[in-house]
Amino acid sequence: MPKKESPLQQLNSYLPEGSFEDVAIYLHEFKVHLTVTRERNSVLGDYRNSHSNKNHRISVNGNLNKYSFLITLLHELGHLLAFEKYGNRIPPHGTQWKNEFGKILALFITKKIFPHDIEAELLQSLKNPGASSCAEDGLLRILKKYDQHKPGFYFVEELPLNSHFKVKGGKIFRKGNKVRKRFLCKEISTGKLFLFSPVAEVELVNDR
Repeated sequence: MPKKESPLQQLNSYLPEGSFEDVAIYLHEFKVHLTVTRERNSVLGDYRNSHSNKNHRISVNGNLNKYSFLITLLHELGHLLAFEKYGNRIPPHGTQWKNEFGKILALFITKKIFPHDIEAELLQSLKNPGASSCAEDGLLRILKKYDQHKPGFYFVEELPLNSHFKVKGGKIFRKGNKVRKRFLCKEISTGKLFLFSPVAEVELVNDR
């Protein structure tokens, strides 16, 4: 995936107002090589620890809204801080990472950078931070309000029952009933069944 290293001042355009200086302190102190990438299907951000003569490396998707970008960056900085404190023989999203991410997230919450609705959800997530950068369904629903609107795209939970939708890659599914926390959907071309998160973003297509 094409990447570009982000000059520090350019990073300011990706972040919410009032957060740049505090982010820059971490990047300077730990000599982070930060890159902003195009949209990736599987991850919002990524961390690679320092080794040999290479610095810590963090990448964040550049298509995220400013609040999602900051939360993702803090998530990856949590990995960095956990590595600095405990080394690399710890679970990727275990107690050590949760503690470090929780502390840095709490610090930024106190600076009143986030809108009230996002702040309230983040305070809830501090009780048990999720492994994905924006893992909690409630947080994803709220963060979507701050995305640039994409006509035709919806969360799976917003679609009518039996409607057809398309995912990245072009596969088409029919929405089925909710099974516990996810929706059971049938792939049209194969008839196979798949479970979808209620906040998976998909493209609505005409019924067939």
